[in-house]
Amino acid sequence: APGVVVLQEIFGVNDNIKAICAWLAENGFCACAPDLFWRLEPNFVCDMGGTPDEAKQARAFELFPQFDLAAAAPDIQASINLMRSHAACNGRVGVIGYCLGGQLAYLAAARTDSDASVGYYGVNIPNLLEEAPRIQKPLMLHIAGADEFVPPEAQAAMHKGLDQHPQVTLWDYDGEPHGFARRSSEHYSAKNAPLADSRSLDFLRKALG
Repeated sequence: APGVVVLQEIFGVNDNIKAICAWLAENGFCACAPDLFWRLEPNFVCDMGGTPDEAKQARAFELFPQFDLAAAAPDIQASINLMRSHAACNGRVGVIGYCLGGQLAYLAAARTDSDASVGYYGVNIPNLLEEAPRIQKPLMLHIAGADEFVPPEAQAAMHKGLDQHPQVTLWDYDGEPHGFARRSSEHYSAKNAPLADSRSLDFLRKALG
């Protein structure tokens, strides 16, 4: 089966990320989720269902600005390589990421040999638009219209910089907050999360086989 590397939010490889891996497996993919905070705080996890741990949430937001973007692409590439070498994988591997992972999915499209990349409500992408010419494989980005971390001017910059790119597809979800596809969350959108997920599956199946 094709492989997918799942790139975490700032909350670590928590129950939500594990559920995404299970969802991908149920839909015919091999999936893995690397601990991207391993240099900062190995095995850091903040679950967002129910009543979140406020101290852990605060710690997640402390770790985010310390995260080394330059080191992230080699870590993602190592995970892609691992998936390609796995006996269950057919050698075709993509990535899918959320929040921080959405930004990293964009970077993976530019800096790794991922066969396809999907990002949900990726942050800080307008600061990385100079990477766009390096994107040679399909990339899909889901944009939350009411994202408190990606304001309208940032969304407009993403469209201006990427709409004409032959490998990039952008989808907008009007009125949706950051995290609208996060399972077991107050931000989850029963309307648009399934729509975005369906688009992601179709995109990954087409790109990965």
